[in-house]
Amino acid sequence: MQKTVKDYLCEQLAMHPSMQPQDIVKLLFQAAFGAEHLLTDKDAAFRWLQKEFEKIETTDVSEKLYEQIQDKVCRINLREWKRRNMPLSWLFRMFVESASYANLYGGQELFTKSLQEVEVLIQEGVFDFSMEEWEETAKQGPVHHSEIYRQQEKPAYRIVCSRYIRLLPILEELAKLPQDKIHTIAIDGRCASGKTTMAFMLAKVLEAGIVHMDDFFLPMELRTEERLATPGGNVHYERVAEEVLPKLKAEDNFFYQRFDCSKMELDDYVTVKGAKYYIVEGAYSCHAELGEYMSLKIFSDVEKVEQIERIRRRDGEEYLEAFIKKWIPLEERYIMSIADVQEVFDIII
Repeated sequence: MQKTVKDYLCEQLAMHPSMQPQDIVKLLFQAAFGAEHLLTDKDAAFRWLQKEFEKIETTDVSEKLYEQIQDKVCRINLREWKRRNMPLSWLFRMFVESASYANLYGGQELFTKSLQEVEVLIQEGVFDFSMEEWEETAKQGPVHHSEIYRQQEKPAYRIVCSRYIRLLPILEELAKLPQDKIHTIAIDGRCASGKTTMAFMLAKVLEAGIVHMDDFFLPMELRTEERLATPGGNVHYERVAEEVLPKLKAEDNFFYQRFDCSKMELDDYVTVKGAKYYIVEGAYSCHAELGEYMSLKIFSDVEKVEQIERIRRRDGEEYLEAFIKKWIPLEERYIMSIADVQEVFDIII
């Protein structure tokens, strides 16, 4: 069930009992507008973040890495980010990208509705300040945190779009790897589970190069009964091994030829940006024939009903039938051939 403004307010009050009227106004403003107003100068914003980050003192006590303040917005805890030794540049890129999603947050309509919700909660006795105090604070608009809140809660965070939450387990694992080496992340899983979307988002955070397994469709001349009877045999893994895998060891741009399914032949060349991180995304990216080329294996999953609905929305009824009769069964045969998904993959999302 989707949470309401009241749910989030009560949740925040339980976690941060020192909240004053101005802290609530700040919370509601961030939930409605994100943090676009803080990014008029990106270089200055990063320098400010660096200074704040340097001053933060960490302990051995773990905290929540993020707090959701509405369905589409969360606060990333800088103190916990630092304690987990995660690169600050990753967080800043999420922060910058999140500002571009500002039109998704709700804006003035949500802000006005949220202010009215606070009035209801005051009347219900949830908050221990008066309606007069609230009205006086609310009319001032966006404000800083109160001194009481600063002393008691020690707020240190950045506003990030909630869609980045699913990346946090991946980023946390990547942060544990040697940072002076090149790493490849393989994102395998079921169709319509969000592999490509996840890869693009992750690539922006890591400034990574991307390889799409969909570009390595098996050509007609290789589609023998024997080949297609083999789990994962419908991908041209030989070409991936030859044209891609050797290139993932250097930070240089490289190229591969994309297979065009509409023409059923090789077509344009795709440029992969040379980088410290590479992402190979798509079903069969962890095929046994490709070996252990990756530093991190991710399996992207989706419920069956949701999978069908997503394919219907994305591709229409005409292509849905082909997925149900052909592509999904091929993927499931491949997934079933994996000894233990829970054991083989580092992260399941």
